[in-house]
Amino acid sequence: MSLMTDKQTLTDLNIFGKSGTNGGIYAIFDRTHTRGGSALLEEMFRNPLSEAAAINARSTTIRSFGTAGVSFPYDAVWFDGAEQYLQHTDERSRLSDQQDNLGRKLNQLIAGDNAYKAIEKGVECLIAILQTTLRFADSVRQQMAATPYSEELTAIEQLLKEAELQSLLHEPAKHKLPFAKVAEYDKILRFRQREVMKRLLYLLYQTDVYISVARIAAEKKFAFPNALPREQQTVLLEDFYHPSLTTPVTNTITITPSSNVIFLTGANMAGKSTFMKALGICMYLGQMGFPVPASRMEFSVRDGIFTTINLPDNLSMGASHFYAEVLRIKNVARELSRDKYLFVIFDELFRGTNVKDAHEATIAVTSAIARRKNCMFMVSTHIIEAGEVLRAQCENINFVFLPTLMDGNKPVYTHKLQSGITADRHGMVIIRNEGILDILARKKTVKTNT
Repeated sequence: MSLMTDKQTLTDLNIFGKSGTNGGIYAIFDRTHTRGGSALLEEMFRNPLSEAAAINARSTTIRSFGTAGVSFPYDAVWFDGAEQYLQHTDERSRLSDQQDNLGRKLNQLIAGDNAYKAIEKGVECLIAILQTTLRFADSVRQQMAATPYSEELTAIEQLLKEAELQSLLHEPAKHKLPFAKVAEYDKILRFRQREVMKRLLYLLYQTDVYISVARIAAEKKFAFPNALPREQQTVLLEDFYHPSLTTPVTNTITITPSSNVIFLTGANMAGKSTFMKALGICMYLGQMGFPVPASRMEFSVRDGIFTTINLPDNLSMGASHFYAEVLRIKNVARELSRDKYLFVIFDELFRGTNVKDAHEATIAVTSAIARRKNCMFMVSTHIIEAGEVLRAQCENINFVFLPTLMDGNKPVYTHKLQSGITADRHGMVIIRNEGILDILARKKTVKTNT
């Protein structure tokens, strides 16, 4: 079963980057060796897991490859050739012994037999893959014996035991195959054992993903998450940060059943949105069983993750930003009503309306979601007065803030989380520092002709 999420969340967390760019969280991990591995990696990003056992199995597998220092021993060209070859299953293209005649050989000498060469290349690529897989499986069997990957390795080894494949596994390397053997192997690979080959390639693409992600984790010093039962309602994230930052400030946060709502305050530019995106990304990667930008992560698995951080106006519907916010919260509320275990982020609730309405609505919505004890929430706001009211109303809200220090008239942002509610408001300080009021106060000298 896959994690529930939506396009808004993928956009907020920049999972696949903006349209027309190569950025995004996916791009950080896309260091696979094969096209098939890259496609499978994208599929994993689009369908995070929602069961603790599956998450921990994938995480353990990736970590095991990193610990063992295993490399991917294949040439990517082999997989391209194999995939293209296996796509053509028209019986009319099947080779036969009768074709090995003087006419075919003469045609090959004069113009080149392109169809035959394509089949020959496909056969050679699959033989290379099969033989390399036999050696690879033998080399990692002992290292992976006590890991979840042992099941996939057993599946690979069972495929290699197919009786019809034995002659290919022992075919002399770098030896040009005669026509008769190409025809024989073509019948086996492209027709009789095609599904076996497709299954083998898929398992090798999985292996490509595991090895590639393990290398990323080692290079970036990411931590491997430990998934806990959803009923525990806990998250422990130590020293986490946004993976796109070159010099990030790390933070630690804990969510428990008695504090399942995090209420975040802070001045403009204090880093609230970046903090919330970093948290959302860690939760998303954790649900995938992928390493996370943190020193430690333990979390109760979720049925879904929904965020509202960069919500656009819906101008095509004639909807204001405020109405877009209302519709978004309504959609999330529908998901919450299904009694699923969700992780929800609301950044700057009701920023599209006046302060009075935003104050009342923030209190109303936050106090309502606080009653959903099976879910986890993070809510940010500029309206600190709402925090004071909620402190008196709800016992399960953890109030935190990102502080702003003043160096004379200059705000300094630490990006380091603290407990409590901040009263920092430095919008007018920034406006004055930029000299906007001075510019507007200047009188323009108008020259007149006399």
